[in-house]
Amino acid sequence: MRSSSKYRARLKKTNDASNSSNIIPAPPPPPQEQICYDGENLAHLLKSFRRGTEMARLMDTALPHKIWLKQQFSIGVNDVTRVLERMPPIAVAGSSLTTTQSYCSKAPPVQLQAILLASDCNPRWLTKHLPSMASSRKVPLIFVKDKKGGSVRLGN
Repeated sequence: MRSSSKYRARLKKTNDASNSSNIIPAPPPPPQEQICYDGENLAHLLKSFRRGTEMARLMDTALPHKIWLKQQFSIGVNDVTRVLERMPPIAVAGSSLTTTQSYCSKAPPVQLQAILLASDCNPRWLTKHLPSMASSRKVPLIFVKDKKGGSVRLGN
């Protein structure tokens, strides 16, 4: 009797090991190309943003400037995270369509066109989740690096 219980225990361990090896983990999302602006490139980018917002503002003067800006931009980690969470993730080939179908029944969420992230943000853990969230929603993430302080340049 003892030998049969040992055999069963050994057989159970073997089956457990073989069953766990049959589980295939989901592939990680494809890495997103990192775009980084600094120096003259950053100055040119910020000038073009300023020019574009001034032109758009001249066309739409119905709202006060502060409210209009809030409708056009998501500013700050909390606001950007909130908008990313409300955006439907882009379905990867082979994934289920249930998550994307649930978003179709609701009103269309706001779509971010790009995220500007200061690379000198402290503490770093505040923004650590943004690259993976942006990648899953196919939103380009642009790192702003500057010796004068990228976060200060973005704030102006």
